[in-house]
Amino acid sequence: MSLLSKDIDSAFEGAGSKAGLEIWCIENLRLVRIPKSSHGKFYAGNAYVVLNTILPKNGPPWHDVHYWLGNDTKEVDLAMASDKALELDAALGSCTVQYKELQGLETQKFLSYFKPCIIPLEGAYSSQEAHLNGDTYKVSLLTCKGDHVVHIKEVPFSRSSLNHDDVFILDTASKVFLFSGCNSTIQERAKGLEVVQYIKENKHGGKCEVATIEDGKFVGDSDVGEFWSLFGGFAPIPRDSPSSFQKQSDTPPVKLSWITIQGKLCQTGTDSLHKKMLETDKCYLLDCGAEVFVWMGRHSSISERKISISAAEGFLRDQNRSTGTHLTFLTEGLESSIFRSYFDDWPQKVEPKLYEEGRGKVAAIFKQQGYDVKELPEEDCEPFINCRGTLKVWRVNGDELSLLPVPEQTKLFSGDCYLVQFTYAGNDRDENLFFAWLGCSSVMEDRKATISHMNAIADSTKGNPVLAQVVGDNEPVQFFSIIQKLIIFKGGMSKGYKKFIAENGLTDETYGENKTALFRVQGTSPHNMQAIQLDPLLQVSSSLNSSYCYILQTETFIFTWIGNLSSTQDHDLLDRMLELIDPTWQPTSVREGTEPDTFWNALGGKAEYPREKEMKGYTEDPHLFVVNVSEDEFKVKEIYNFSQDDLTTEDVLVLDCHREIYVWIGCHSNIRSKQQALTLGLMHGNSFERKLALLKGKPQNLEVSRRNSWKAYSRETTPDSSRSQSVSSNGQGRSVSPASMVSGSNSMSSSNHLFSRPAPIARKLFSGSSLHGSPAAEQRSPSQSASYIQVDGSGDCVNFLIYPYERLKVMSNDPVAGINVTKREAYLSDEEFQGKFGMTKGAFYELPKWRQNKLKMSLNLF
Repeated sequence: MSLLSKDIDSAFEGAGSKAGLEIWCIENLRLVRIPKSSHGKFYAGNAYVVLNTILPKNGPPWHDVHYWLGNDTKEVDLAMASDKALELDAALGSCTVQYKELQGLETQKFLSYFKPCIIPLEGAYSSQEAHLNGDTYKVSLLTCKGDHVVHIKEVPFSRSSLNHDDVFILDTASKVFLFSGCNSTIQERAKGLEVVQYIKENKHGGKCEVATIEDGKFVGDSDVGEFWSLFGGFAPIPRDSPSSFQKQSDTPPVKLSWITIQGKLCQTGTDSLHKKMLETDKCYLLDCGAEVFVWMGRHSSISERKISISAAEGFLRDQNRSTGTHLTFLTEGLESSIFRSYFDDWPQKVEPKLYEEGRGKVAAIFKQQGYDVKELPEEDCEPFINCRGTLKVWRVNGDELSLLPVPEQTKLFSGDCYLVQFTYAGNDRDENLFFAWLGCSSVMEDRKATISHMNAIADSTKGNPVLAQVVGDNEPVQFFSIIQKLIIFKGGMSKGYKKFIAENGLTDETYGENKTALFRVQGTSPHNMQAIQLDPLLQVSSSLNSSYCYILQTETFIFTWIGNLSSTQDHDLLDRMLELIDPTWQPTSVREGTEPDTFWNALGGKAEYPREKEMKGYTEDPHLFVVNVSEDEFKVKEIYNFSQDDLTTEDVLVLDCHREIYVWIGCHSNIRSKQQALTLGLMHGNSFERKLALLKGKPQNLEVSRRNSWKAYSRETTPDSSRSQSVSSNGQGRSVSPASMVSGSNSMSSSNHLFSRPAPIARKLFSGSSLHGSPAAEQRSPSQSASYIQVDGSGDCVNFLIYPYERLKVMSNDPVAGINVTKREAYLSDEEFQGKFGMTKGAFYELPKWRQNKLKMSLNLF
């Protein structure tokens, strides 16, 4: 689908060329661009088009288009907003995902752009007006619903509007009250405090009082009496008072329908759906109950897409669906993970990195012609743990554990399972990290036994050991960094493995000195190198790759094979690995293209193999999900535009980094089994208490006994899953967190550091509040005293004090009190910031949030 440039509204000129939000309002039947200073202000009498653009490190830009419809929007503006959203999609090359947003029923993704909330204004937007008319302050009662993003809804200013399930905000001219229903969650109360902060800053200029009212508390607090007097005095709230937000009913079966050019729906499938049902020249409607998707094929016309949008809206009306049903429009190739999850066989999405592929091919051509081509080094990912600890490795043989001698600890068999214990120096004690390494050819009996042994040993270990499960051939970088020099042989030694191959009539592939074996040598340094024995195929030569070096072992001779695209570092690792496998070997070195016949004969004959530069696959940005676990249900919800503040202590969260999965379990979550708790970090105190301390500018004692803290875990859904797991440590001092950082990927750590005594945040968050740090700061030398700076961290200018790096890092011997611990970097001077981060503060805050956190973690500021 395409549109001529003359058909594109001039207001969209340059749209999508920069990362971030762009907003247009429909005013008098024309589009008007909204200035950034007014982003987040929506009028109930208007319709808006919102574009969010993400420019990833690699790959094409990502665009999300939302058209927001106020409750009082005119019908003509409603239709125009839908058309303009489709027009913007065409202007951006038909590569956007479009969302219909209704006031008060916005999607989680839309609300995540405007944290902590949006509070629609009455009336209509006028580009000629800079402010609302009228000097009388209107008292309003608002409900807040949501734990990570907040839906705000104004309700009648009446006692009957209150209930026990929700959080309410009463906004008066001189004071803002937060009323927390007794059945509301801690997360909802914490988010309610963020909304109170937003109202104080934006509607009162920071000049009003704040009060918190607990449901059921009637005496002993003057704020309570003042709150109820505004409602004409106290009266009990009925127990059956309904929440102002209706709960969604059970979702019906998923149905897929083809949308004809006449706008009719023809059902094509239900429940068991397959991607091949979607034809590229048609449009389809996927009815998922609470959410409805319209899928538009790449070769569908613009008229078909307009008809499909109208047909979907008509379908919702005819079905008398709830106004809360979300409508999303997807173009072929841009399907969301939620949409793909409804299909049984959706293929893994792989995006080509054309620029990097082309660069690699050019470099390969020059190398083959004899030129010395040096490519730019990839991003260095240092391990976030002290790797100079002590290592113990056990081989698992059913119920038996055999401790391997030190020379054998780095030699594993792919048919066996191993238990690895790594002990390293923490802050005030030794920390333990356990790996259950499950060989890719190991049997289920040994895998289950390994997990059981690991849990038993971890439970008997002091402190909070970190547990991880790793499947062979999918090891995280952290595992390689700890083992340092690893050799993986084919076959196995366990009774279970031997029994399996005997019962199935399979050939025993177990490595032996007199057998032919081909090893691929890989790694990044002498302290991170591996030799992997490859499968004994009919023609093993097809396992070669020009990007690597190999060792070929036969009964009579040893060959080393050097690929034309391998580096000098690869050659050094090859020599070191030869010495490690067998110091007595006298190999014959051959370069690619000069192999003798004996070499090919040993491999079963010459065969084709990859001769191009091996490129890392495309990796999407991380996705964060909150998991609701109960006895009768398991629900997952994605958190968009996430930050560290979303790691609430009452939740279970899953961070999907595609190569690794991190599971973060808050210390106040409802997880009952400690076997489901491999420590990722501790956060003391609950979300509401922390935010209330910030709100009122008071220090908070958040000390919690380590002994009573929960553990957190990271594991696969099934023992034989091929996805690797990695975890993060709660170690301090020299060890920050053993996040499995993958070179060149967008992975990040989901850990929080363990604070034995967290520095309380004493500074008030609101404009006009006084700034003060530790009382001891007054007595320090001039070089240690603080001065004021201004930092633009996320579009808002906030005053911060300047402190030296040594006092700001997580495990400082002289920590600063009274700072925002989520923004430690903001307190550095411009000069020290540049020296530590290698960039200005402005450049740093333009990076994606996960990238900022990764850099802060590397400097012990996260």
